[in-house]
Amino acid sequence: MPKQRLLSGMQPTQPMLHLGNYETLRTWVRLQDEFEMYCCIVDWHALTTLAECSDQIAANSRSVAIDYLAAGLDPERNSIFIQSHVKEHAELAMLLGMITPLSWLERVPTYKEKRENLQIESVSFGLLGYPVLQAADILLYKPYGVPVGKDQLPHLELTREIARRFNFLYGEVFPEPQNILSDVPMMMGLDGRKMSKSYGNAIFVADSADETTAKIKTAFTDPEKIRKDDPGHPEGCAVFSLHTVYNRPNVDTVERECRSGARGCVACKKECSEAVNASLAEVRARRAELEKEPERVEAILNRGAERARAFASATMKEVREAMKLR
Repeated sequence: MPKQRLLSGMQPTQPMLHLGNYETLRTWVRLQDEFEMYCCIVDWHALTTLAECSDQIAANSRSVAIDYLAAGLDPERNSIFIQSHVKEHAELAMLLGMITPLSWLERVPTYKEKRENLQIESVSFGLLGYPVLQAADILLYKPYGVPVGKDQLPHLELTREIARRFNFLYGEVFPEPQNILSDVPMMMGLDGRKMSKSYGNAIFVADSADETTAKIKTAFTDPEKIRKDDPGHPEGCAVFSLHTVYNRPNVDTVERECRSGARGCVACKKECSEAVNASLAEVRARRAELEKEPERVEAILNRGAERARAFASATMKEVREAMKLR
């Protein structure tokens, strides 16, 4: 019996993925035994914020591919590819854009968040319309589900709304993809906000152990814990948040000692740094090896695009027939 499909992707807005991305990747790695995975690097989405420096995106995309592979995605079982190498994404996005009301796009929370937090003076059509492109990315592969973080849930709901509208107008073509929440649905950044490349609060998979330690030393902690023996409040502390992911065997001890005042922030950050670096040691070593093999990475991306194109072109044939465009 064929496996059900999953689709997910990440933006190459930076050459490196941060720990929030990495935890999502670990969920993908777990799911690859159960599902057929289409793992996309969504380079066109990166243009929503990098249109004026687009020359970075191709190199960033290869670096993200290295992160995918270093995290443990198997290119023999999964299609790993760059979005712009499969032109059917653009065609479906254009067609779906014709049936998507503007009001649906204006209410998307991450659109408002990007516009306000990045202080974008003039919003592009691409930024407002990127949820339609994201819907095309997903629906093209008719997946059972999409592994997502909490912040992506409104986007996936919008994808389902667009699929329902298409099916109502032209007949049943697209299934409604299900939410598959990542094992760590949201990673807190070093400043206490969601970890994001845009906010400058991220630890990257490719950071060295020393860079990671230096970043954690600057992390936001409990502002009411002034002295070492003051009782702390772990909730809302960026360092404790990292302990919950990378130091799980000791997290109860960390919380108890923090709340009682038996643990100071300096020692807590040191233990946290050691746990994060130990957890990332293997993936960092694999990443360093893959960086020495750019031809191998390119071959994997080409093979992944061929597989994706084969499925996507069949879907587009159905779409054109349903819309009576041929």
